[in-house]
Amino acid sequence: MLKKYRNSILIIITMLSITGCRKDDLIIPEEEDIVPPQTVTTTEGFYLLNEGNMNMNKASLDYYEYESGKYRRNVYGQANPDATLGLGDVGNDLGIYGSKLYAVINNSNKVEVMDVETSKRLKVIDVKNARYITFSNGKAYVSAYDGDVQLGEDSPNGFVAEIDTTSLDIKRTVKVGRQPEEMAVVNNKLYVANSGGYSAPNYESIVSVIDLSSFTKIKDIDVAINLHRLKADDYGDLYVSSRGDYFDIPSKLFVIDTKTDMVKTSFDLPTSNLTIVRDTAYIIGSEFSYETFDWNINYSMINIKNETLLEGSFLPESVSEAIQTPYALAVDPLSQYIYISDAGDYVSPGTLYCIEKNGEVKFTVTTGDIPAHIAFKSKSTTINQ
Repeated sequence: MLKKYRNSILIIITMLSITGCRKDDLIIPEEEDIVPPQTVTTTEGFYLLNEGNMNMNKASLDYYEYESGKYRRNVYGQANPDATLGLGDVGNDLGIYGSKLYAVINNSNKVEVMDVETSKRLKVIDVKNARYITFSNGKAYVSAYDGDVQLGEDSPNGFVAEIDTTSLDIKRTVKVGRQPEEMAVVNNKLYVANSGGYSAPNYESIVSVIDLSSFTKIKDIDVAINLHRLKADDYGDLYVSSRGDYFDIPSKLFVIDTKTDMVKTSFDLPTSNLTIVRDTAYIIGSEFSYETFDWNINYSMINIKNETLLEGSFLPESVSEAIQTPYALAVDPLSQYIYISDAGDYVSPGTLYCIEKNGEVKFTVTTGDIPAHIAFKSKSTTINQ
């Protein structure tokens, strides 16, 4: 049994005087647990972004340091005590590029840029209804819904903002489809999955393709309705998830060949989260069935080199049975340790599991509310999942 202790490092009680804020909003103190350490190679540890509940300003940031085994919760509040509302409202994505850590805070309409070593705020970039972030050649690209969420086809098309990672200024924007989600860069082209998720039943069904030199949309690729996840592999392909319509059209996973910009195959796999490491795609499938009124959950793998579905689950049965709501998913590319979170009931602190390559559970640890996104911190390179 793991030896745990909790060390309250800082308690800051700040009553908010800003109009419209809850009177009981507090700066959450940093906490620390000790879990088994890991061998440091090029990867030193990782940050985990907790979403927090909407309208609660409970997004938070954790950090796990491999060498010491320290798992620190609420590191942003510790590093930025003057940030009145903490990290903000709904942490939607996280990435590291160079010396900077980027947290996309959706309902706070911003990208929070921090020093990757200290978690101290460097700048806040205003992006209305920001969603996801990716990086290429000194630029950060942020997808955004462009305005307050509204139902129906009259909702505005979203956009992608290009941010210079030195000046941290927005340089260019380009319109894409309604409610754009995840993105990836392949061969100087930015691919954007559009959901149209607030326009049911008339969802979007396209991946927008942007030429990064001119920063213009050059085409749309028709895939399937209500797109969400989008990851690039090392062979020039994109793996794109469709959430379906939650009724008659099931969730599926599609593969796009970026040489032709066409769909070349698909898998009948519900895909709520996805990460690709080496030659394996790890997939959390979580789909509600209106026949059984229950969730169908699976943990699948695809060999991306030959595009075949592998047998079995990537989780040991003890973990898959314990998880109530699978959420974050990341795999260390060197150790191949799997990190998966359980969001539980969405209102209580979550749990993070570390699974060794042989399937043994290395540790579990308590996170913030709705643990959602992991970014590995490395000595020379950065890996975002």
